[in-house]
Amino acid sequence: MQRNVIFGLGLAVVVLALIPLAVQDGYWRHLFIVAFIYAIIASNWNLSLGHTGIFNFGHLTFFGIGVYTTAILSKTFAISPWISIIAAGGVAALSALLMAAPVARLKGIYVVLVTFAVNQLMMQLVLSQAGVTGGADGMVRLPFLSVGDYSFLKDYKLGYYYVGLFLLLCSSTFLLYVTNSPFGKSLKAVRDAEDYATARGISVARQRVVVLILSAIFTGIAGGFYTIYLRVASPEVFGFGTMSLALSMVLIGGVNSVLGPVAAALVLTFATEAMTAIQGFDDARYIVIAVAMILVLRIAPGGLLQLFERLAIQSRQNPIAPKEAIVDGRRLGKL
Repeated sequence: MQRNVIFGLGLAVVVLALIPLAVQDGYWRHLFIVAFIYAIIASNWNLSLGHTGIFNFGHLTFFGIGVYTTAILSKTFAISPWISIIAAGGVAALSALLMAAPVARLKGIYVVLVTFAVNQLMMQLVLSQAGVTGGADGMVRLPFLSVGDYSFLKDYKLGYYYVGLFLLLCSSTFLLYVTNSPFGKSLKAVRDAEDYATARGISVARQRVVVLILSAIFTGIAGGFYTIYLRVASPEVFGFGTMSLALSMVLIGGVNSVLGPVAAALVLTFATEAMTAIQGFDDARYIVIAVAMILVLRIAPGGLLQLFERLAIQSRQNPIAPKEAIVDGRRLGKL
C-alpha cells in the first residue's frame, strides 16, 4: 500500500511538472499557480486545525503578513524579491509566536474569537498605516522575479509555475515529515485526549505554540510569492472571502490529511473558475462550494481522500462476480 502511495505521488509530481510543456496558454498556467498557493495555505492550516485541533481562524493572518512583508521589503527597501519571499516566512513565524501566547491555554470558541480578532487587528493596522502599506489602495507595481537577465514576466508564467510547484513540494514534504514524526503523533494525542497527553508528560501549551509557528512558515512564504507573482499587495488578503475559500479546501480535502487539502485546492480552484464562465453562477459558486462541503462532511467526514479510500476498499472486497456460460440450459462454468 505504501509503495502504491509513493508511486501515485511520484506520478502526480511528474504530471504537474510536464503540464506547462503541453499547456502554453498563460491563463491556464495562472490557475495552476493560484491553486498551488491555496494548496500551501490549506495544507498548513490543516496542521493546526486538523492534526492538533486548534480552531485557528487567524491562519490567513500569516498569509497577509507574508504578503506585506515581501511587498515592503522588495519595493520600499529594494531588497531582492527572492530574499523578501524567504523573509516573509520568518516574519510570519514570529507573528505566530506572538499570537500563540494568548491562545496556548485557551479552548473552544475562545480560540476562534482571539485568532479572528488578531486577523481583523492586522487588517486595521494595514489600513491605518497608509504611508507604509498603501492603506486601502494597497501597494502596486512590485518588483518581479528574475534570474540574471532572465525575466519571469516574459515566459508566459512558466517560471512562476515551477517556483509555485517547487514551494508546494517543499511544503508538502515538510508537513509529511512533521505529521509522521513523534512530534506529529503527540499532536494527535493533544487533539484526541488532552488529559491523557498531559499525563504522559506532553506539554499541551508548548505543542500548540510550536505547531502554530510551523504552520505559519510556508503560509508566509506563500503570501510572499503571491504578492510578487501578482505584483500587488492588498488588504483583501485578510478578508473573509479568502478565509472561507481556504477553509472549504481544508474541510473538503480532509482535516486529518496532508495531501487532501492539496487535492481539494486544485479541484476547487478550477471548479470555481469554470462556474464563473456559466451565466448566473458568478455569485452562486460559493453556494455550490458550501453545498459540496456539507455533502462531503456528511458522507465522508475525513474528506475526499477518505471517500476514495472507501470506494477502493469496497471494490476490492466486492469484486464483480464472474459470469457463467450457459449453453442449451446447462452451466459450463465460470468465464
